[in-house]
Amino acid sequence: MNTIVKETTTAVLATLLFAVVLCGIYPVVIWGAGQLLFPHQANGSLIERSDRTMVGSELLGQNFAGAKYFHPRPSAAGANGYDAASSSGSNLGPTSQKLMDAVKQRVADYRTENGLAADALVPGDAVTASGSGLDPHISVKNASLQSARVAKARGLSVDLVKTEVDKATAEAQFGILGEAGVNVLTLNLALDKISGR
Repeated sequence: MNTIVKETTTAVLATLLFAVVLCGIYPVVIWGAGQLLFPHQANGSLIERSDRTMVGSELLGQNFAGAKYFHPRPSAAGANGYDAASSSGSNLGPTSQKLMDAVKQRVADYRTENGLAADALVPGDAVTASGSGLDPHISVKNASLQSARVAKARGLSVDLVKTEVDKATAEAQFGILGEAGVNVLTLNLALDKISGR
């Protein structure tokens, strides 16, 4: 009987100790370190306009329509896409006729809206959704193909728009992981600023 009481007491005390350390002290220390060392990232990498209006996060894609904006990857997150509360891919496999038809339509639409030839190669990220449906980046090639349309719609030179694309481009992590990507939100906001919007 003594052994059972002793072992139960030890188990209860260990559980309480680990609950305090792992559910209380550890999260507070990590939160404090994040706020001290990386406050922008720890608070969601949020982007504000000069009038303090919150417009989004560098980490979450959002939809942009119209010729004057760079368009993000397609999204399958939520009913209308880009819904952070419903982050997901389409779950359609490579043999899905529905996926093939959607990609074929997106390729045709992309070529038309960007004034490309009927046989022009279209980057994969321009016509397929990411796994999360919230990817904030597009490929450099995708941004390059959209530059002429955006420049014309805004009345800016293509060179100026491409300079802004370069500024919004994040290189591969550590120079080797992944590919360079252009953050669509920061790019569109920079172009709005130049255009005086």
